[in-house]
Amino acid sequence: MRFAPPLLVLCLLSLAAVAHAEPDFTVHLGDLADEKAVFATVESPNVVPARGRIGGTVASLSVRQGDTVSQGQVIAVVGDEKLLLQINSLDAQIAGLQSQLAQAQTDLVRAETLFRQGAGPKTTQDQARTAVEVATAALRARTAERAVTQQNLQEGQVLAPVAGRVLTVPLTQGTVVLNGDTIATVGEQPFLLRLRIPERHAVFLKLGDPIRLAADQLGARQGTGGRITLIYPQIDEGRVVADATVADLGSYFVGDRVLVWISAGTRQGFVVPSDFVETRFGLDYVRLRAPDGSVNDTPVQRGEPRPSPSMADGLEILSGVHSGDALVRPGQSADADPNQPAGTSPSRPAGTNASRPAGINP
Repeated sequence: MRFAPPLLVLCLLSLAAVAHAEPDFTVHLGDLADEKAVFATVESPNVVPARGRIGGTVASLSVRQGDTVSQGQVIAVVGDEKLLLQINSLDAQIAGLQSQLAQAQTDLVRAETLFRQGAGPKTTQDQARTAVEVATAALRARTAERAVTQQNLQEGQVLAPVAGRVLTVPLTQGTVVLNGDTIATVGEQPFLLRLRIPERHAVFLKLGDPIRLAADQLGARQGTGGRITLIYPQIDEGRVVADATVADLGSYFVGDRVLVWISAGTRQGFVVPSDFVETRFGLDYVRLRAPDGSVNDTPVQRGEPRPSPSMADGLEILSGVHSGDALVRPGQSADADPNQPAGTSPSRPAGTNASRPAGINP
């Protein structure tokens, strides 16, 4: 029996391994979560007016647009000179009633002394006691009236109804206001995103759905997602309104428009690892292994990143590949002639596939 030389055996094994090598990645058609881009605006859950509780003149104003306030903080003081005059008048009346009470108490002591000595009648004692009680009641009434007036004076302090940011201040110091007039409007924090979604996508909406924000919309402010917390039951001008919470919206302008993506059901598509896609001169390419073993560069159109638990660097391919295509990682050695220009194979022109024109799906 004749045996083949060892060198020939190694060469045959190497050629068989190349011919039957498993591809680095096989393209499969799968279900993808479909997303739709909509605009959302940064809004406050509640915009609450801070109203004056008395009429008068704005004596001081301690906030302006954009200031952050806490609940119960004094933001303005409304002064009413009539209240000060009323307090002065009540103070004078209280002083007079205190003098009357002191005199009545003195008369009562004298009447009781004379009655004990038998020098005065009991009616005089009863009249003196009644005078003391009347003076005491009158003094108590005037003191309570002064407390009410003092409370009205204190209610000239305009308090922030909620914690948040001051959105508008429609008046200035010295403005005359009436009871119930708005001194400022305060937007409650934390802010939220209010989405207006076309009604054809309303069937896909549900509470708790995630939303994704465009990275270039955030700038230096991080936090790229949130969740829908409220779906309003009324359709307004063909749009469904929904609220979503997103972390760290405190530095946004109220009314700022942000581009977000929402869930819109599922569709089929191709997802490949992002490192299988190579960009040259503004065009994206993948390397396809043909049935004959040759490797060819084919242009593709990339979509959005599609990370998943099984493929953390997943990238959607919109066109240029078919289900079952075998991809070769860029930089891996191939059977193509190294003397051929980049993007070509020995068997066909550059940028084409063995079975179809480059970048075209049937």
